[in-house]
Amino acid sequence: MESGRESRGSTFFLKAVVYLIGLAVLALCVFAVPGIANYMKELYPEHGYLKYLVFIDFYATAVPFYLALYQALRLLGCIDKSLAFSELSVSALKKIKWCAIAVSALYVLGLPLFYLMGEKDDAPGVIVIGLVIIFASMVIAVFAAVLQKLLRNAIDIKSENDLTV
Repeated sequence: MESGRESRGSTFFLKAVVYLIGLAVLALCVFAVPGIANYMKELYPEHGYLKYLVFIDFYATAVPFYLALYQALRLLGCIDKSLAFSELSVSALKKIKWCAIAVSALYVLGLPLFYLMGEKDDAPGVIVIGLVIIFASMVIAVFAAVLQKLLRNAIDIKSENDLTV
C-alpha cells in the first residue's frame, strides 16, 4: 500500500511539473513570440513577411509540444493506475518520440530565422539557442525511443512468463 502512495506522490509532482512547463510555454507564446516577431520586423522592415514566418514557426512547434505534454500526462496516469507495463504506455512513449522529432524538425526549418536575427543583431547566441532546442528535443526523442523499446521488451517477457506459468 505504501508503494502506491509513493507512486502517486511522485506522479503528482511530475504532473505538476508538466502543467508548470505547459504554463511557461503558453506565457512565452502569448508574450515573447509577438515581441520576437515584431523585433524581426524591425530588423528587416523591407521583409515584413518574416514576422509571420516567426509566428508560424513558433506556434507550429507549440502544437507537437503540447501533444507531447498531453501524452506525458497520459503516461503518468497509467503509472498511477499500475498500468505502466501496458500498450497504453508504449503508445504514449511512441507519440512523445514523434512529437519531439516534429519539434526538432520545425526548429530546423526555422533555423534560418534564428540566423537572420543573429546576423542582423550581431548576436550569434540566438543561433545557439535554436541549436540547443533542436538538440534537446532530439535527446527527448531518443530517450523516449529507448524507453519505448525497453517497455516493449518488458511487456513481451511478462507475456511469455504469463503463458509459461
